[in-house]
Amino acid sequence: MARYSPMKNFCFIVGILLAPAQAIAQLSPEAISKTNYAGGPLPEGQSAITVVVQVLLDRAAISPGVIDGFRGPMSRSAIRAFEAREGLEADGVMDSDVWKALDGDDRGQILRSYRITEEDAVGLTDGLPDDYAKLAKMDWLGYTSVAERLAEDFHMDQAFLRNLNPDAAFQAGETIFVAATGDPIDATVTRVEVRKDVGRVAAFSKDDIMVANYPATVGSAELPSPSGTHEITAIAIEPTYTYRPDENFRQGDNDEILVLPPGANGPVGIVWIDLSKPTYGIHGTSDPDELFQDQSHGCVRLTNWDARELAGMVDQGTAVSFVSEDN
Repeated sequence: MARYSPMKNFCFIVGILLAPAQAIAQLSPEAISKTNYAGGPLPEGQSAITVVVQVLLDRAAISPGVIDGFRGPMSRSAIRAFEAREGLEADGVMDSDVWKALDGDDRGQILRSYRITEEDAVGLTDGLPDDYAKLAKMDWLGYTSVAERLAEDFHMDQAFLRNLNPDAAFQAGETIFVAATGDPIDATVTRVEVRKDVGRVAAFSKDDIMVANYPATVGSAELPSPSGTHEITAIAIEPTYTYRPDENFRQGDNDEILVLPPGANGPVGIVWIDLSKPTYGIHGTSDPDELFQDQSHGCVRLTNWDARELAGMVDQGTAVSFVSEDN
């Protein structure tokens, strides 16, 4: 698919005050592989069983966002979306019915080995300045390390990937443990729902079957996403990003129009799905672990991998409805 420059579309992340980051404990691959569900809700904090459930949700096309082993808002929202799809009580709490519906007892590998290739180190970017004027002078806003690239490839939090492989230098030839995620969905999506109240995006087939569901950042109180139904007008892989301070927001001291190059660490990530509502779109993000912690300027942000999967299932003219009702 040809690159497309969203010259009239703008989104920007607005940070909100966060609680101190949770410390990431070291979970061994052996502990994760051997763990089993013993009933009840998922444990507080990080746990091996939460890693298992996150991988199973990912395989079921109900994205938990980043796989990190934490029972956080993205995992709870994914369980809730899975329950709704499977006809279970949609309370977002892990229980034996969810485990059975996920085929937890027949799960197979949760982690698998992966040999790092030379290609994994190609196209990396040596440092990314915060200033947009400096970013605009660059050719590519790519991954800054092999670990960052592989974390996205396997839908994982980068810190979790590193802690899972504490002795790895993340160089070509090394064999590491990664999440055994599912293959991208092969489906045709005829309509999309952006569920603003729960921060999820649901994709439906022509038979009105929900084929995928993703966590999302959806606007903010000050700059909400639109309501109603709109259409997809264009799909861009590796888009450039046009910064227009007079029309959207001011970044630092930059007061002139700037065109930022494409790349996974660009403001809209690796995918832009343009909507008929001017200036709005569905796109990726450079910070997948912060989807439920930040707010956007009206647009819909997904992880890069979820945005790419959705882009492969929709087309120009696909309906996108912004709704406030629950799942």
